[in-house]
Amino acid sequence: MAKIEWKQKEITTAPFSVSTPDTVPDSLEQVEFMEKDSKRFADSGGWGWAVFDYDAASGTFAPGTLSGKPPQGNDAKCGLACLTIAKTNDYVFTRYAKR
Repeated sequence: MAKIEWKQKEITTAPFSVSTPDTVPDSLEQVEFMEKDSKRFADSGGWGWAVFDYDAASGTFAPGTLSGKPPQGNDAKCGLACLTIAKTNDYVFTRYAKR
């Protein structure tokens, strides 16, 4: 699974409410991946994660680091804490927006 993270910017020109607060995606921030492989990732419930931060100036990606937001370790278990919280609500990354 893949998830694209965007920085948000406030939208001030719309004559109607877009969301609360009124924001829209602005610039690419990072991409995240989850992979299910019970053999490779047995010690993290069968799931492995990867995060790549986007550098707009160079147009390149780099692996997430401990100085990132959120901090990412250099192993495939970087998403285990978040998955554990989300799993109790039957989510993969986060709840879906109300439709």
